[in-house]
Amino acid sequence: MSTQHINLPPVHSGKVRDIFDAGEGRLLMIASDRISAFDVVMDEPVPEKGRMLTAMSAYWFETLADVLPSHLISTDVADFPPEAQTNGVAGRTMLCHRAEMLPIECIVRGYLSGSAWKEYKSQGTMHGQALPAGLRESDKLPEPVFTPSTKAESGHDENISYDQAVELVGSDLAEQARDASLELYQRAAEAAAEKGIIIADTKFEMGLVDGTLVVADEVLTPDSSRFWPVDGWAPGATPPSYDKQPVRDYLSTLDWDKQYPPPPLPDEVVTASAARYVSAYEIITGRDFADWPG
Repeated sequence: MSTQHINLPPVHSGKVRDIFDAGEGRLLMIASDRISAFDVVMDEPVPEKGRMLTAMSAYWFETLADVLPSHLISTDVADFPPEAQTNGVAGRTMLCHRAEMLPIECIVRGYLSGSAWKEYKSQGTMHGQALPAGLRESDKLPEPVFTPSTKAESGHDENISYDQAVELVGSDLAEQARDASLELYQRAAEAAAEKGIIIADTKFEMGLVDGTLVVADEVLTPDSSRFWPVDGWAPGATPPSYDKQPVRDYLSTLDWDKQYPPPPLPDEVVTASAARYVSAYEIITGRDFADWPG
């Protein structure tokens, strides 16, 4: 969708979300259908991706509110400022409290995958901490681990130790963020496992609203997490995932330097990714995506 008809001051435009100042200490966050791979935004949007990300986040914000409050005020267009009550915002937009965001990504890993697997394979560690010998790719870790990173305006985030996180935000906030992240992950992972989905790892964004720690941005979506089907998981390999894996797989077959501009995506690759996003939402929530507004 286009945000040009929203007559509010723009705050930020990211790879996926456009953020506007809604006044009175509030932000309007609109999730687009843009999709990025290897830190490059593709030219082709994935239909309904923004609505799915918003629906999934709203579900988890509500489900896990007793663990940690969120920045979400409403996803109902009727609650938005008049300047934002325009066509195309329904279902993909959140009215939120403006939070003082922590300068760290709060990552929890329950399985050995991605950059953590690469580090373990070469050094036997994860974020510098020793792990038991003999683990395989996609192995379940002995227990979930909080592995923070810095936030990068461009390029890749940098993995940091817990002690480095303490240096950035202070010991009290670091401890709160770690404990909340682990509990959010545990609760979500247990709930998803009952539906047949493994949450291998996830990334939380946290901030302060009136001095209270909240979870913000998106939460437990296929963009911020690795979702694997339980029946497709086996240690020693990379399981299929409910996200943009079809896009990454296709791009990996090309002679592309992973720099802008991106190559065009075939229709079938875009369609396959869209189907995976919707499938993740419907399996985890037990809801029909067609019932979500928009």
